[in-house]
Amino acid sequence: MIKQGMNILKENAKKRLDFNPELKQINFLDRRVYKRSEGVYYPSVTTILQYMPKNKFFESWLKDVGHTADFIMRKAGKEGTQVHEAAEQLVEGKEISWMDDYGNAKYSQIVWEMILKFAEFWKTYKPELISSEQFVWSDKHKFAGTADIVCKMNGETWLIDLKTSNSIHKSYDLQLASYAKGLEESRDVKIERTGILWLKAHSRGPSKQKKVIQGKGWKLLQIDDIDKNFELFKLIYELYKLENPITEPIYNSYPTTLKL
Repeated sequence: MIKQGMNILKENAKKRLDFNPELKQINFLDRRVYKRSEGVYYPSVTTILQYMPKNKFFESWLKDVGHTADFIMRKAGKEGTQVHEAAEQLVEGKEISWMDDYGNAKYSQIVWEMILKFAEFWKTYKPELISSEQFVWSDKHKFAGTADIVCKMNGETWLIDLKTSNSIHKSYDLQLASYAKGLEESRDVKIERTGILWLKAHSRGPSKQKKVIQGKGWKLLQIDDIDKNFELFKLIYELYKLENPITEPIYNSYPTTLKL
């Protein structure tokens, strides 16, 4: 799918990329990349940040949950995708529904609650939308990604990233910084403020402090120092390149039928 000069090749490793019925074969990419031009591929920002060292709390969590870790992360990933898709429709003025035409829930209660929190933020602070889910890239630094929301609030240009995780990680700051740089280079959009809209925050309601943007169960965490965080991102990118010297993605092929 080509959109505004960038061809996204892959959403994640588990999505079908190419099906050849004649050969009865499915082909997958080995990692998430974007095709900039013929033979030129850029890794996604989130793929690069997987090489950021994990803290002791993550290691402890893995030890506690054991073999269920993959299931938990896949479930969390699905919830995040649903919230992002719903938010994109809402900011574009579309109506969404919890139920389908047959009365079946399209979202879990947890996902719908996060969508409601996003809607509360948007209705309360009334940002002026510039773009949503926009592909961005840097030819200078050779990375690409998708910026959740770019908008105007209080006369300033914001880049906002939606997060549905149970906790906030330092890698999110680096992710925002790289998107901000990518927006400036590829879209000529100068980002003045960045923030994480955390939809599982522990806040009890609006804050009495005017500069604090939050509601019940959600909070806009304002992230400062784009330049410093981008320098950290570039260091992580060097780690990624050590492990992935070949930029072109590898295709893994699997037969669709099997007989002994």
